[in-house]
Amino acid sequence: MNQDDVAAQEMDFSTVVVVARSPVNRIVLAKIIERASLKAVVEQPETAAAVLRSHVPGVVVLDGGVDNRECEQLSETIAAARCAGGGTLPAVGMLSSRVGTPRSLGLPDIVDVVVAKPITPEKSQPGIERLIAMARA
Repeated sequence: MNQDDVAAQEMDFSTVVVVARSPVNRIVLAKIIERASLKAVVEQPETAAAVLRSHVPGVVVLDGGVDNRECEQLSETIAAARCAGGGTLPAVGMLSSRVGTPRSLGLPDIVDVVVAKPITPEKSQPGIERLIAMARA
């Protein structure tokens, strides 16, 4: 699928794509997203690119893993979706083992919000809700 195909698809603001290698993190994040009355589509980093090319979510949540690089192979796919969607969507959040901003942590330009681990509803849900608000604005 090329960039024009992505541009022709409509942005889906009711779905959040979660990308994490850890099955536990995928389950916890899916539950947090469902508590926000949204649908979670969970993927491993190796399979997420195909999903992101066929489905354009309003929000993507990436688990950076131990070194914040677990999902870096998705940067180009997400950047292409953003370019096709006008430059800022999908909104992207990254779960990080370190505290900081996307810039201070040296994360790719596609990351809008960093949520520090551990993943808990009290800590992660506000970050996800902020991403959803960004996507809908």
